[in-house]
Amino acid sequence: MAIEGNTLSEEQITAILDGKRVIAQPREIQEVRNAIVAYERFEQWRPHAEEELLEAHRILMAGLVDEAGAYRRGGVGVMAGGRIIHMAPPAHRVPTLMRDLLQWLHTTDQHPLISSSVFHYEFEFIHPFADGNGRMGRLWQTLILFRWNPMFSHIPVESLVHEHQAEYYQALQSATSQTDSAPFIEFMLRMILDAVITSTPQVTPQVSELLAAIQGEMSREALQAALGLLDRKSFRERYLKPALAAGLIAMTIPGKPNSRLQKYRLTDHGRRWLQERDKA
Repeated sequence: MAIEGNTLSEEQITAILDGKRVIAQPREIQEVRNAIVAYERFEQWRPHAEEELLEAHRILMAGLVDEAGAYRRGGVGVMAGGRIIHMAPPAHRVPTLMRDLLQWLHTTDQHPLISSSVFHYEFEFIHPFADGNGRMGRLWQTLILFRWNPMFSHIPVESLVHEHQAEYYQALQSATSQTDSAPFIEFMLRMILDAVITSTPQVTPQVSELLAAIQGEMSREALQAALGLLDRKSFRERYLKPALAAGLIAMTIPGKPNSRLQKYRLTDHGRRWLQERDKA
């Protein structure tokens, strides 16, 4: 939210999460409440689904703009210092451009690190909404990365973008002026790398037990049995989700997290962690 000018502190946002009263501008409080709801639904959305992208915008911008959840109906330009640095495509072209972009995302064989950055740039170029394009572009890149590796739901890529905000907008402008998304892709890859390096996951005793129990590919039921656990919810919250979020294990069917055929395996990161633990 800070990237878009929201001035609420971490303490104020924590208070909103706890249901406490906060004295601040109503719009800023609404932005945070909307974001909380969006991130609660984050893991359910599919990156290529247009209706889910529109739903995400409706949630993020509820009470903030009249066209929440709908593509813009008028022209829009990106301003910097009182001058237009990018005039977005005409409104009548937005639905077709967005469907083409989402279809490309669904079928591309590009690595998610690349495809997510390309999508982010193209999304900002199209500027499909009257407002909220920046936060939606960053949210959707995080979603694409999360679908590839769940650890990206916890890695603060946006925090690093905030710290390099001027460079972020410069990368967007450079890509547009060169008609080549490479400058923006390079910037985002650097932000992602920095975020991964600075986000060293804490491995709890429960996650450590899970890593040691995995042999090849194992189902949830097999893992619970190996650990002697009966409570499915406790296993999911204390063992499975933290290990996935830290990138220590991975799903065998990442595109269908609830599949009955779903199994889990150690990642290279997980194997390295076990090796380091055993050395210690």
